[in-house]
Amino acid sequence: MAIKKGDFVEVDFTGSVKGAEVFDTTLKSVAEKENLDTKNIKPFALAVGFEMLPKGFDSDLIGKEVGKDYSVDIMPENAFGTRNKELVKMVPTKLFLEQRIRPERGMQLSLDGQVVKIVSVSGGRTLVDFNGPLAGKEIVYQYKVNRMITDEKEKIDSIQDFFFRRRFDSEIKQDKVIFKVPKEFEQYINIFSDKFKEMLGKEIGIEIVELEQKK
Repeated sequence: MAIKKGDFVEVDFTGSVKGAEVFDTTLKSVAEKENLDTKNIKPFALAVGFEMLPKGFDSDLIGKEVGKDYSVDIMPENAFGTRNKELVKMVPTKLFLEQRIRPERGMQLSLDGQVVKIVSVSGGRTLVDFNGPLAGKEIVYQYKVNRMITDEKEKIDSIQDFFFRRRFDSEIKQDKVIFKVPKEFEQYINIFSDKFKEMLGKEIGIEIVELEQKK
């Protein structure tokens, strides 16, 4: 059966810059070989057609079949975006030194939660590239669709993993999904409620529960 938009599937994949390094994989053996972090590595579950993967990868899944191996080359505009020269900026070197960072050419570091690259350092000025490290690069994904996901609870959990990076208790009542969350997390459900409804085809409700206190 060919995969179509709206199907939930589980895939294994390895992504690499064309002709260069592997930057992501769901396969532990590949991660170990490439010296990538193997913590929590596992197959990726997603709803097809909602860009839970890069656009070019997501669209390539449509029409494919379970159990077969595939490969897709993706141009930058359908992968991680093209490079924007306006995102290469001159920054006072003292801002780095104040954070006990001595910038050096080629260094990659996290700045305000964003990975940036040091292009050059000259006196009191540092040229910083704020483009993502994969921006402007042609990407190759080798992948296999392991299975179709039909269990409603598993579908809900896959979306929670993607949007929330955590799982709240949930309950399915007819055509409605009830999330059981502490009051302080209610806003997160509300923000993504329309997206959940579009992907699951069910209305979203919220039940406020007490936050469990850890001893």
